[in-house]
Amino acid sequence: MSHKRSRNLRLAGAILAVSWCSAAADKHTTPKHAPDVTVTPSNSGPAAEAGTVFSARNPRYAIGLGDVLELSFQFVPEFNQTVTVQPDGFISLKEIGDLHVQGMTSPELTVALRNGYNSILHDPIISVVIKDFERPYFVVSGKVIKPGKYDLRGDTTVTQAVAIAGGFDDAAKHSQVLLLRRAENDGVEVKTLNVKDMLRTGHLQEDLHLRPGDMIFVPKSKIAKIKPWIPGTSLGMFLNNL
Repeated sequence: MSHKRSRNLRLAGAILAVSWCSAAADKHTTPKHAPDVTVTPSNSGPAAEAGTVFSARNPRYAIGLGDVLELSFQFVPEFNQTVTVQPDGFISLKEIGDLHVQGMTSPELTVALRNGYNSILHDPIISVVIKDFERPYFVVSGKVIKPGKYDLRGDTTVTQAVAIAGGFDDAAKHSQVLLLRRAENDGVEVKTLNVKDMLRTGHLQEDLHLRPGDMIFVPKSKIAKIKPWIPGTSLGMFLNNL
């Protein structure tokens, strides 16, 4: 009896061993049919941030005053026309009259044209080409050697813009250079820059990068204002007492 019981125990142990090995093998075996997985892109993290920055740094061109636009109608060439954006932001169109386009992008204007011509044309296919436009520019005025309006070509800072304008003249107040920038609602933002200190220390963190339409104004120094009324023999004494 004990011999039979011992044999049964050995048989049970062998079955358990086989079962354990089978389970272990299943654990390390890749299923033939992996479950479907749906990956949803995250709205946060470096990739998302990079996408947001790319969009912000590459805006579409906004149509401005004086721009020349070529409008082409694919199947009705008699409607093709070249128009100029007027000082009030409108263009005059064949058959449908005036349309305000200032501030629109080309795709937005295309949609507006299709909506306008839908009343007389069936599903018109219209393309918009900006033939001429005002080049990006900046203005430097005040006490610089060559004040004027300059093309904004590439990344340009305030100190670089002053250099393009010939640099400061002898009457310039380097410590209070004004950067004027158009803001929303036709307002103007004004930033005062101590260019003298930036150039002296080499700390160019405040050497702002220009945007199209920016204006730099270099005021006249106090010394330059009163210099004509100070006798030459007294000027050195006056400067020493400042």
